[in-house]
Amino acid sequence: MNTLEVQVRQSFKRSALKKLRNDGKVPAIVYGRGMNTESISMKNAELQKVIKKVGRNGIFPLHLNGKSINVILRDYQSNPVTKDLLHVDFLQVDKHTEIDTKVSVILKGSSKGEKAGGIVKQFLHELDLTAKANDIPDTIEIDTTDFEIGHSVRVSDIKKAYSNCTFKQDDDETIVMVDYVKAHTEEEEEAAEVETTGV
Repeated sequence: MNTLEVQVRQSFKRSALKKLRNDGKVPAIVYGRGMNTESISMKNAELQKVIKKVGRNGIFPLHLNGKSINVILRDYQSNPVTKDLLHVDFLQVDKHTEIDTKVSVILKGSSKGEKAGGIVKQFLHELDLTAKANDIPDTIEIDTTDFEIGHSVRVSDIKKAYSNCTFKQDDDETIVMVDYVKAHTEEEEEAAEVETTGV
């Protein structure tokens, strides 16, 4: 099991947080039903290793105050340039805990429609859903390989594959579609020529 060793934080001064980060650690909090919110820290490298193994929405144990509790990564802040984790929120869960979360939509494959001159348009990059902690997918993958021009995938189309999840979006919301590339009309081409030549 990918247990993450954590330490209780005693100081909340900026200087203490800066020292933690300089020492390769991440400040965090852990909270949940029936427990007091605890301020903790852990080694950045160890946290990254656990996340890589269990996934963004995976459950794993924290070793805290001499006991082990199961948590999920609830939220995090990262440096927009270096991508280093600056702060992490953990939620204590069991496999039956229902959680509201966001899951990234990942497109796979190069569609037939693209090869025929179309363009893939992704309208939803994340989906809001509710599911038991054990049933939350790390990502929602859509294979576009066989999509012809005009093919689209709506929220209702993926519900069967993720039947343990309740999606917050409307069924008819489009996630992705392969669209025609808009042809320039003669009027648009003339307008562009006038703008270029200044005539």
